Order: sequence, then structure tokens, then C-alpha cells
Amino acid sequence: MKKGNVVAVAIIALAVVCEYFDIFKAMWGLTDAQEISCAILLIVATLWVSELVPLFVTSFIVILLQTIWLLPEIVIEGRAITKQAFLSPFFSDIILLFMGGFVLSSMLHKYQLDQRMARWILGRTEGSPDRLLLAVILISAFLSMWMSNTATAAMMFAIILPIIYKLPEGSPFALSLTLAIPFACNLGGLGTPIGTPPNAIAISYLAENGIKISFAQWMLLAMPLVVVLLALLWRFLLLAYPANEIHIEFEGDNGYKLSTQSYFIIAIFLVTCVGWLSADLHGMSTGTVSLIPIILCFGLGLLNTQDFKSLSWDVLFMLGGGLSLGVGLKASGLTDELIQVIPTGTDLWIIVAVMAGLGALMSTFISNTATANLMIPIAVSLEPGAALVVMTVAISCSSAMALPVSTPPNAIAFGSGIVSSRDMMGAGAVVTLVALALTLTVGELYWSILGIL
Repeated sequence: MKKGNVVAVAIIALAVVCEYFDIFKAMWGLTDAQEISCAILLIVATLWVSELVPLFVTSFIVILLQTIWLLPEIVIEGRAITKQAFLSPFFSDIILLFMGGFVLSSMLHKYQLDQRMARWILGRTEGSPDRLLLAVILISAFLSMWMSNTATAAMMFAIILPIIYKLPEGSPFALSLTLAIPFACNLGGLGTPIGTPPNAIAISYLAENGIKISFAQWMLLAMPLVVVLLALLWRFLLLAYPANEIHIEFEGDNGYKLSTQSYFIIAIFLVTCVGWLSADLHGMSTGTVSLIPIILCFGLGLLNTQDFKSLSWDVLFMLGGGLSLGVGLKASGLTDELIQVIPTGTDLWIIVAVMAGLGALMSTFISNTATANLMIPIAVSLEPGAALVVMTVAISCSSAMALPVSTPPNAIAFGSGIVSSRDMMGAGAVVTLVALALTLTVGELYWSILGIL
């Protein structure tokens, strides 16, 4: 067994032993339910960090432990809760919203409409390296708002690598193009609720606490920040890895015309997006709207059973597990105890900065979904300012991109063999710190002006 796995097993065993001998209760004055919830939190956190088992398996462990270990103790303490409370997050509005996003992503990719759009835009850069880099950033970011950033990164590299290979040997612009794709994918995901799991986790927890943020409101909150970060990313890469007056030839889409079927697919995509953005007008939840593309795509044969099986079910189950864990933490009262650790006299901005910094640091080394699942249940219990803290933590979790392991797009870029871990660490650290700084300053000022949070 690997050394890291031995440590993980040891921590899990220690958590169980501490609960069995009431050590947590003696140290922190917890109730029996809170002590069990604390042990479950340590076990789940260890599994998510160590990846001793696949991340989605940990979600099933959450259900098992909370229903057979935590639930009976909560009932004994006189709180009204059933097993359904732990199971319902797995088919909530947020899960349906993400499923709808995955279906749209699968449909666009299957019929190559994402590639067509990318090639059409890139073909109009007129050989200018500056324009090409900007186009790569904008396309990668836009697609990542609606599609899996992993799929977007893989597709963009398939298009861009032939261009990179034609550059003069040793050209620093090769690094610029290579780093632009993962960084833009990571930042683009901040723009919509379906762009990255931490966004959905934040919206779900806020809704449970009476703070509803619609699809359109999230975009209103996040998009200005995304635009500024993408502009800064473009200028930073041009300065750090200049093109040095090279001219780039790129073949566009060669006059390809869309078929009737393609127009119908685009119509489904647009109708769904409009439905998400106008949820406040028609009264349907975003999850209900997401049923429209799911039913149309599979009911009309645009996607088949194999496509359904290929959806990112592991991400959906991991989302559900994190939300279910939050239900247990709240039902046992452990979140209230954890909040007491934070000094009440501390300035809210300092609390937000510490939480955001911790989120970015953890997401550098482990899944941003796992980080959000661990931190947002605590952040949402902070009063006053819960919404501000949750929004900042969600953004910071998805803004960390300093290492090849930080995000799947980073790993894809590193796997190309063009960029070294040192290059990614240097540039990624700059982008992460700038994103964190802007979120804590300009972002929070902008959000306070809007008055939504």
C-alpha cells in the first residue's frame, strides 16, 4: 500500500476511535450526533483528499454512514428528520441543472458544432498572433460556460496543436497558446451555474438558507469578473510569452454550411439557455427547464443510450454526496459548532479573505468540487454575510490553477508535452493570485453595489 494511502487509512481509523471513545465530545463539548457527524466529516475529507477510492464512491459512503450511523442518533436527540433528507440531494434541481448541461455538451460535441464554431472564429484572426490568442481564450472560456471544461480543453488542443507545431522552434508563443486553453477554460467556468460544480454547490446551499440566486443573477454577478480576468490573462500571456512578429496561417471551416439538423440542435441549445435565464419570468426552476433538452435529445434520437451512459455521472454523484454531507452537518448542529471557532469580533472581510485563500490553496492540490463540498457548508452558516462568503469561496475554488493536477484542463495541457510543470506553476500562480485579489476587492465591491448577495 502506498504511503499516502496508509496515512489516509490511519486518519480514518483515528476518527472512528475518537468517536467510539467520545474523545471529540470531551475535547469540544459536542453532542453524540455532532460527534458522529465530525467523524464522518473527517472520514469523507480524508477520502476526497487522498482519493483512496474514486471520488464518486465517497458519495455513497456518505449516504451509508449518515443513514446507519448518524440518523439514529439525530432521531434519539429528538430532531425530526428522515433518510429521505440525505437521499434527496442526489436528484435535486442542481443535479438536474448539471445533467441538462451535460446533455447539451454531449449533443454539441457529437455533431461537432463546437468545433465548427471554434474553426469559424479562429479562421478570422487574419494571421495575427494577438488575435489568435484572444480568439483561443474567448472560445475556450465561452464553451466552458456551457460544456465540460475537460471536453473543451481536449477539443481546443486538437484544433490548436497543428498550429503550435508549425511555429518556429523555441518560439515562446507556443507556451502562450498552450497555457491559454486550460486557464481560459478554468476561468470561463465561473460565468454560469453549470460552468463548474462549485457554482452549483454554492447556489444549492444558499437556496436552502433562503437566499435564491437565479441563473441570470449568477451570470450578472460573475460575468464582469470573468471578462476582466480573461482580458488580463490575454495581456499577461502576450507579455510573458511574446509572439515576436510571427505570422500564423490557419485554415477556417472552408465554407461549411449547417444542416437542418444542426439548426434544430442550435435551437434546442438557445431555448434551454433562454429558459434558464428567464426562470423568474416563467416560474419553472432551472432543474425543470433542464428536462426539456434531456427529453428532446433522447426522445428524438439526437442522442442514444450509449450517449446517456457516457454522461459524467461521477460528477453528478460527487455533487450529490457533497450536498448530502451538508445536510448531515446542519441536521446534527455541527456547522453551528464549527462557526463558533471563528472569533465573532473578526472583520467580515478578513473572514472572507481567509476562507477564499484556504479554498484556493486546497483546490490547488485536490478537486475543486471536493473543496467546495467541505468549505461551503461552513461558509453558508456564517452570519451576517453568508452569501458573500459562499460566493467568494465558490469563485476561489475554481480559480486555483497553479499545478498540472489542479484541474483536468491543466492536466491535458501538461500532457501535450509543450509546457513544463515549472512553466505552469509560474503562470498559474500569477493567474490564481490575480483572480483571488480581484475577487476580494473589485468583485466584492461590485456585488455589494448590485445588492443581490
